[in-house]
Amino acid sequence: MTSKMAHWDQRYQTGDTPWDSGIVERELVRFLQDESISPGQAFELGCGAGTNAVYLAQNGFQVVAADCSEFALERARKTATESGVYSNFIKADLCSLTDVGRTLGSDAASLQQSFSFLFDRGCFHCLRKLNLSGLMETLEWLAAPHARFLMLCGNPNEQSESGPPKVTEEQIHSELGGLFEIKAIRAFHFEDRGGITGPLGWSCEMTRRST
Repeated sequence: MTSKMAHWDQRYQTGDTPWDSGIVERELVRFLQDESISPGQAFELGCGAGTNAVYLAQNGFQVVAADCSEFALERARKTATESGVYSNFIKADLCSLTDVGRTLGSDAASLQQSFSFLFDRGCFHCLRKLNLSGLMETLEWLAAPHARFLMLCGNPNEQSESGPPKVTEEQIHSELGGLFEIKAIRAFHFEDRGGITGPLGWSCEMTRRST
């Protein structure tokens, strides 16, 4: 995982981050409003520079946000401070439950299955090819029964060869459907830096199964 962390650090350091729009994800805003999600414990997977984690904190959520890039996390902490909110930004390998627990330290036991809302803008579609079973173990540990999960990933109907890794609807159902009840999968466009319309993606709305 060390080489992967160095890869993402380098991309943030060089500015090769078209996904880092600095704009709160519209799908997140829509989902919270449409589903009347009450503020609670929230966990963001792959938070990057923290734009969406800060938005959640501004709206009353108690946020833990994880990324593998320390460079991105430094920017996220600065953004949160400048915005006058607090989020617990942690550096962790989300495919390793041991690493996540160790990073959370003494809070780890109390945080097990305590998150009522999970958000992922572009993490799952990268990590599923590295260690799907490890990622699923982490998700199972994080998500409380009936927790809501909004996951945004690449869409194979995108015609461009560039952009995020692509995941089919069938793969989403087969890989996440055991742990989560998939309520809806809808097409949308990511928004890249500068407000530019980004690649086609899937917006997946899920609920953690009780058993």
